[in-house]
Amino acid sequence: MPRFCFIFNPHSGLNRKRPAFIRRVRDWIAAERLDAEFCATERPHHATDLARSAVARGCERIIAIGGDGTLNEVACGVVHSPAALGLIPCGSGNGLGRHLGVHGSLTLALRIARDGRVREIDTGLAAGHRFFNATGVGFDAEIARRFNNLPSRGFRTYLSTGWNAYFNYRPETYAIRTADGHETVRTAFVVAVANSDQYGNNARIAPGAQVDDGRLDLTAIPPMGLARSALLVARMFGGDLRRQRGVFSAQGEAFTIVRSTAGVIHVDGETRHAGPEIEIRIEPRSLRFLVPA
Repeated sequence: MPRFCFIFNPHSGLNRKRPAFIRRVRDWIAAERLDAEFCATERPHHATDLARSAVARGCERIIAIGGDGTLNEVACGVVHSPAALGLIPCGSGNGLGRHLGVHGSLTLALRIARDGRVREIDTGLAAGHRFFNATGVGFDAEIARRFNNLPSRGFRTYLSTGWNAYFNYRPETYAIRTADGHETVRTAFVVAVANSDQYGNNARIAPGAQVDDGRLDLTAIPPMGLARSALLVARMFGGDLRRQRGVFSAQGEAFTIVRSTAGVIHVDGETRHAGPEIEIRIEPRSLRFLVPA
């Protein structure tokens, strides 16, 4: 039986609102008699340090308990290591987990953590910041900035935050360059670069994308009125948003996005500061992830 390290943020999502959730995980670990450590984070980015330390001590399965932000931090400590990353999702989006089939009941997530098979997946870097699901600039980065400062999370909060920001947001113009030197200039509401097919909650920003194909999927969404925006959202959840007029998409190993000034980007929904020129590239099969057997 491998050695486990479970890492959770006691101040986020369900971990804060439902302490019984964490007790169920602890009880399961004891019942299964796993060789396991259980670590709680104490500060931002502490999960990365905990994961790196666990890998150095020989833990073979590092399990993140939390949402996209916790998953990102733990994955940063596991990437390019022999350990495998597992997930017990309890956030509002769970984009990468949904893409990989790690979504549903706690019982299922725990079973995957113990018995799941290892799948080697690609990861990304955006302006030096790691992402595992998606990165982007524009409106989605602005929503992430607002959303992350709110005391309450969840899908409804995310939608209301987006609705309130929609009417005041001013799209920017971006130069988008591919690795082979092709360039296009777009005025865009959002420029997203995805590793998986979705943001989370089954909102598919890059239909058909795969996390182990050695490519990233870029989608640039143009400014549009309220009616067309509603249609695009509907297609994001139930169809292919690339059918919408004016949407630009591309695939590649690397992209450069140039904007007029420095500002925020998001990596897996967490905001970071970046300069006007944002280099984005893929690192193929650099993370071992536990998925359903």
